[in-house]
Formats: sequence, structure tokens, C-alpha cells
Amino acid sequence: MRLLLVEDEQSLAAALRRDLTAAGFAVDWVADGLDAQVMGAESSFDVVVLDLGLPGQSGLAVLSAWRQIGVITPVLVLTARDAWHERVDGLKAGADDYLGKPFHTEELIARLNALIRRAAGHAGGGLVVAGLHLDEDRQRALLPDGQLVELTATEFRLLRYFMLNPNKLLSKTRLLDHCYDDSADHDGNTIEVYVRRLRDKLGKHWILTQRGQGYRFQGDP
Repeated sequence: MRLLLVEDEQSLAAALRRDLTAAGFAVDWVADGLDAQVMGAESSFDVVVLDLGLPGQSGLAVLSAWRQIGVITPVLVLTARDAWHERVDGLKAGADDYLGKPFHTEELIARLNALIRRAAGHAGGGLVVAGLHLDEDRQRALLPDGQLVELTATEFRLLRYFMLNPNKLLSKTRLLDHCYDDSADHDGNTIEVYVRRLRDKLGKHWILTQRGQGYRFQGDP
């Protein structure tokens, strides 16, 4: 899943980018509010981590601008631990969740996964489609027959996006937009390679090819 990290504290941003990438997110980072407003409005992000104290433009103003133009991407706001008024203002401006600094990265990741599942219509505590379970913590899949399948980081990102969008026709361009950050140099052939690998591990019936259009993950194979 593609994530926009908006944080001007470079040491914190570097640590978060490392940990979020390890947790299966394709992370783009900006440190300025004006850049964040443009990037969040133009790119296909699945979730945003937004600090409120930013140079250029405040995080609250950025969030308000996004919501005013119809950006519905889930946003988790980072606030000072004791700044209850920031949390209230953020929620009023359209934030979906908040987390006070300092925080444990594990909690941030759990909250982000919950936001993404909820936005995709998966209200439960985990991601399950047609008996296929995705273990987001260990980045592996559990097949309906009980077999555990270990996944690489890229396989995990791709499978998670497929499972969040079952039975939908997904083009290669859309998959690239949501599974890789802006710095990645990949094309449609990369998607073909990883779809083939997922089929080899899970079974070919899970992912169907619609020639010239893209792929469809079978919600009821």
C-alpha cells in the first residue's frame, strides 16, 4: 500500500520511513506543508501520516484543503501528547485517526492497517478474502487448507492490494501506483513477474488475467 509521510523532523521521518517500509508500505516522504498539499492532491495514496507542525503551511491547513477538493484518503494525524485541542481540530478538519507523540511504531502501523481495511470495507480485525488470510504482521498468507505461505516484501504489498480490492479489475498502472513509491523504477513487466510468483505460491485460480486490461483477484475462487 502506498503511504504519504508528512513530517519535518528528519530523524523521526527517516526512522518511520524505514519501519513503515519494513511493514509493507511504499513510502513517499515530504517535509513541507505546501509540497504535501500538492502531492496528496495529485497522487494515488492509500493512507497519509500527517504531522500538524509543518513549515510552509500547517498540517491542519493541508488537511482542510484536501478535504475541500474531495480527497478522501484516510489520514492519521500526529500531535503532541498533551495537545488535546490539536486532536479536536484535526478530527473536525477531516482526520480519520490521531496518535500522540511520542508513540510506539507498532501502534502506528496497527492503526494504519485498520484505517486501510476500514476504507476498503473490511471492518474485521484482519484481512480475509474467500478463506485466504493475510498475516500483516509476519507478511505471510494462510491458505484455506491451512498451508502457510511466506511472502517477499513486494509479494506482500501486491497481495494486500489485491485482497483489499477483490473482484475488481486492476490495471498494471493502478497496481504500480499503489505498490511502489515515486522513487521506484518499475513498469508493467514487474507486475507480471510478481503476479506469476503469487500464482506459483497461492494457486493460479486466485488471480485472473484480463488481456489488455489487467488482473482480477477472485473473491470467491
